[in-house]
Amino acid sequence: MGIRFCVLGSGSTGNATVVATEEGKVLIDAGLSAKKIDQLLKERGMSASELDAIVVTHEHADHIKGLGAVARKYDLPVYANEKTWAELDRQIGEIAEEKRCVMKTGEMLEFGSLQVESYGISHDAAEPVGYCFYHEEEKLSVATDLGYMSSKVKEKIQDSDVLVLESNHDIEMLRMGRYPWNIKRRILSDVGHLSNEAAGIGLVDVMTAKTKRVYLAHLSRDHNLMDLARLTVNSMVEERLAPDDHRAKLMDTYHDRSTEWDVLKDD
Repeated sequence: MGIRFCVLGSGSTGNATVVATEEGKVLIDAGLSAKKIDQLLKERGMSASELDAIVVTHEHADHIKGLGAVARKYDLPVYANEKTWAELDRQIGEIAEEKRCVMKTGEMLEFGSLQVESYGISHDAAEPVGYCFYHEEEKLSVATDLGYMSSKVKEKIQDSDVLVLESNHDIEMLRMGRYPWNIKRRILSDVGHLSNEAAGIGLVDVMTAKTKRVYLAHLSRDHNLMDLARLTVNSMVEERLAPDDHRAKLMDTYHDRSTEWDVLKDD
């Protein structure tokens, strides 16, 4: 069996994704409560006790809410870069020294047959990262909390079989929304979040004939709708591709439930 994964939860209320091969299983972030993570994994026929590690993208609460509790309950190693660890120490409680693992940005680690590589992104955190996962010829990329999609990010996530890509907000919904202007400005900035439009434009540059599915992730509950995100991303793609160019299938993620297992190798 190759790579399989499911997005346990995605959005401002909490983010967590599990990626697995037969010999390696990793949780990306633990932004849901430990109880919720246990419940969602159980629904997918898995226990957190099967995990080899938790890898952290950055220190914001919607990515680390349950991190300390899950790591302690299941005695799991936690991987993050040094600047992120400096912020985590103030938020997640005590983690045993031998479980505090530093993963430099750009480093590649192996958990059984699953290879994990981090890459730098633009977000208002200490040293935020995304992750690419490899198994033989398969590639899964997770790219959320992007202020913008830089050329370096595009290079890293290009040619993925499956991509989990931020499509956070509709620009007009955000501008007309209830948030104070300073928060709106932060979300719209180069260290904020990727809009539906920006996700669609960036997708054209990274999607290849190999790319089967793109999961639209980290949607704002206040300033986006799944149907709108899908429609806008699709519109941006259609405007920029020729009729016979390859198009990946757009997939949903949810803030209140997990996606089904997706197996990269089945297609």
